[in-house]
Amino acid sequence: MNAKQYYRKWLLRAPLGLVLIGFGACLIAESAMVKFAGAPWQSWVPYGTLALVALNTGVSIFGDAVLQRARYERAIEKEEKQRV
Repeated sequence: MNAKQYYRKWLLRAPLGLVLIGFGACLIAESAMVKFAGAPWQSWVPYGTLALVALNTGVSIFGDAVLQRARYERAIEKEEKQRV
């Protein structure tokens, strides 16, 4: 792959990962509020599970974005060395 492809992947995945991390964190807080309000476990456990899935998916996607950014920067350095 060339640097442009790595950059595009990073540009898409970094914001998506951050949005999912924030969404998951908000859902965790909401699930905790439902739990501490005294609701039965059937109402907050699935909600909390969905929250953890969203949060962990966001962390995973953002982690891949960091990897793509590192590959992009390495490809740029490699291209600059080839020009010289």
